[in-house]
Amino acid sequence: MGETYSYYPGCTSHSTAIEYIEASHAVMNALGIELKELPDWCCCGAASAHNLSSSLALGLSAFNVGEAHKAGADLVIPCAGCYGNLAQADFVMRHDDKERKRLEKQLDFTYDGEIKMLSLVDLLAREELRPAIKTLVKKPLKGLKVVCYYGCAIVRPGAITGVDDTENPLRIDTLMADLGAEVIDWSCKVDCCGGDLGLTDAKKTTELVNKIIDYAVAAEADCLVTSCALCEANVDIRQQRLPILYFTEMMAEAFQIGDRSRWWKKHFNDPSKLFG
Repeated sequence: MGETYSYYPGCTSHSTAIEYIEASHAVMNALGIELKELPDWCCCGAASAHNLSSSLALGLSAFNVGEAHKAGADLVIPCAGCYGNLAQADFVMRHDDKERKRLEKQLDFTYDGEIKMLSLVDLLAREELRPAIKTLVKKPLKGLKVVCYYGCAIVRPGAITGVDDTENPLRIDTLMADLGAEVIDWSCKVDCCGGDLGLTDAKKTTELVNKIIDYAVAAEADCLVTSCALCEANVDIRQQRLPILYFTEMMAEAFQIGDRSRWWKKHFNDPSKLFG
């Protein structure tokens, strides 16, 4: 492809979501997509900053948007939560002149609106990339029944994310089908898993996770596929019925690239049996 993008790794890239990041980079390399990490990025504020100060949360995310403008390339953000926060900051600066001017002065950059915030799904599930992806498939995922789980942050609110159908997004579904998997339609693909409540209300979080898994099992899925690091960890650790996989791990398995056996060991519910 020969494409180059700026890259915001986020705080989980070298810790809880390392298998996601390694798989994503392996897939990018196979597709000829180059990611250039921002030289001076900071935490987006996650959920904690938003609970403490809306101004702080906006400023942290806007700082990273500013770094992308300085780099001069569209910004790829693998973490769904980080994407949601940075996309919101970009939306505010795009539509609120007063806030934009305040942030430009505070953070010392000029916002021109030319740089786009892209989730990893935005980048890899593009229609024009489908022929290249199909060409790279060495081991089709035939016979594997999957449900695609988008969660909250990469689809809502639609005014910010640009997703046409926030209740029934299909981009990961289409991508999994192109890998040869059997994609099952189900009703929980954008339900919240309660990840942000994991420490403060574990009972409620477990209820939300159990509902998602109940529906996935009822649909006779072999695994659940997601793009959100928080969703993957939260759903994986709170049940023992289904493997939870990142969509780029599925791509790497179909492409037969990367250190997949290492990634499988990072999961609480071992997915290796799916690909034997």
